[in-house]
Amino acid sequence: MNERVYELLSSKYPDTQSVLSEIINLETILNLPKGTEHFLSDVHGEYGMFSHILRNCSGVIREKTKKLLKDDFSNEELSQLCTLIYYPEQVLEEQFVKDGKIDDEKFRKYLEAMIKLARFLSSKYTRKRIRSFMPSDFAFIIDELINVQSDEDIDRTRYHGKIVDSILENDVEHDFAIALTNLIKTVAVDHLHIVGDVYDRGPHADKIMDILKEYHSYDVEWGNHDILWLGAASGNLPCIAAVLYNNIKYNNLEMFENGYGISLREFETFADTTYSAEESLSPILKAARVILMKTEGEIIKSHPEFNLQRRLIFEKVDFDNGTVVLDGKTYELDTKDFPTVDRKNPYKLTEQEEYILQNIKKAFVNSKNLQEHMKIFLEKGSLYKKYNGNLLFHGCIPMNEDGEFSSFEIDGVLYKGKELLDKWDNIVRLAFNKRTPELLDYIWYLWSGSESPVCGREIRNFENTYLSKNGIHFDEPRNHYYKHIQREEVCRKILKEFDLDDDRGHIINGHTPVITKAGESPVKANGKLLVIDGGFCKAYQKVTGIAGYTLISNSHCLKIKEHHPFSDIDNVLSEYADVESETEIVQDFDRRQYISDTDKGLNIKEMIADLKELLEIYRNQI
Repeated sequence: MNERVYELLSSKYPDTQSVLSEIINLETILNLPKGTEHFLSDVHGEYGMFSHILRNCSGVIREKTKKLLKDDFSNEELSQLCTLIYYPEQVLEEQFVKDGKIDDEKFRKYLEAMIKLARFLSSKYTRKRIRSFMPSDFAFIIDELINVQSDEDIDRTRYHGKIVDSILENDVEHDFAIALTNLIKTVAVDHLHIVGDVYDRGPHADKIMDILKEYHSYDVEWGNHDILWLGAASGNLPCIAAVLYNNIKYNNLEMFENGYGISLREFETFADTTYSAEESLSPILKAARVILMKTEGEIIKSHPEFNLQRRLIFEKVDFDNGTVVLDGKTYELDTKDFPTVDRKNPYKLTEQEEYILQNIKKAFVNSKNLQEHMKIFLEKGSLYKKYNGNLLFHGCIPMNEDGEFSSFEIDGVLYKGKELLDKWDNIVRLAFNKRTPELLDYIWYLWSGSESPVCGREIRNFENTYLSKNGIHFDEPRNHYYKHIQREEVCRKILKEFDLDDDRGHIINGHTPVITKAGESPVKANGKLLVIDGGFCKAYQKVTGIAGYTLISNSHCLKIKEHHPFSDIDNVLSEYADVESETEIVQDFDRRQYISDTDKGLNIKEMIADLKELLEIYRNQI
């Protein structure tokens, strides 16, 4: 045994008995069922729906409740029970309070059911881990209740009943129900995966990050919008300009001031006094668009190696006539209002624009809450994740037309496939920590470059910003990955590139909405590719026809959930309505999966091997 490993292990397990005890403990854990994994993608600031899906665990709680209690509860009662678990504060007040006090006779049945459900869901965990999830105020009581097999022993049944009686008699039903439902929601899902794009479009990405900050176990695969916010929080001006434009466009300015303490009043005043209002074009949107074009133009000119020169269209505009010639065709712009654009140097910021943008930059880099959220991305996030045999990433693995991995040059070195994603991952971390201009420019490219693994398309910012007056939309050609990935053999090739078993593994992707109403399926390449972006964001739901997909991997199967649009909590409470609808089984496992079959199990097995070696050393010393 390595001397350093010996010192570390022997300090924690100093004798034969402690080693034997831990070996037995770990070997027991290996035989527990695999925990449930929950996958979400492209949540785009939709805090209400995100919160609801976490509360109902994409239907896991409803499924387990129905399986366990279908003989004791009507369908309406089961729905009410589930809604009580999701929103205990509201449901207790609305459905169980009588004359200012909880109706104990009605509530007892639901309380007993929740105890039974908590006991059932806790069976996948060790008692030690379950205790770690319990609130301190009720830890002893919950521990006793969920570890009492009340239907097998008369004395234990009496003991169980007395505990419940005491809860009701001492008027702690409200607080106890909240503590118990929180435990149920925690143990229903062992680990959460966010496959990119927490930010933009929806109003409250900040609140989503606050939820994640407290969540018991999760990871994030960075999406292009997350990368954009990392760049903005690090002080990159083109990233800041893009964040401003995106959130002004979708009317999400409340989050800046209330969530992150970033005031845009100076910018609004500048816009109102500089630009005129037009139909569907507010002064602040006009100002944001111009600043976006200017800052992007400067970075593209500074980095010819990015090969984005075709996006330098601002210099081709006839600003006085409000037209531009593209590929020999003249297009009319949606406005002629360009008071801050120097006709000879259209990408140059005015002194006032520069001053305001620098002040906004200071607000971004000095926002304590924003910086904390971005640090969460670095701590819990990565460009891709290998987890239990599956490969998770938001966008694409850049490919050539022939289906081979395409190369990208960084600092004179060509990278492709896994090496390229590893390099980009490293650049993101270095850029956020060092914040040098050159590294931050790479972050901007990662957000919007055609060969970027989180973007993977040719952005047509100018065209789709200024030429949409007559309903014109310019398609944005996508990386060849999106064509090739429809084939099973390409998915297998990618899995092998990342050292994964191509028979067992799947690619789990977001980024590209699945147009469900047109008959498109999220399950592709004979089940090897699962695309779970189906319109979580309200802005996409008219296109996709649904409100997104989530993926569940439990010890029995892999299944996709299709979701209805989420209106508000009041609708859920009044109709006991969940937002998931159809379930599609992607794969039934040929046998139940245990922790021994997981990445965690592999680590435990390695630990057991080390402990057995330590045990042998101890025995030989006797």
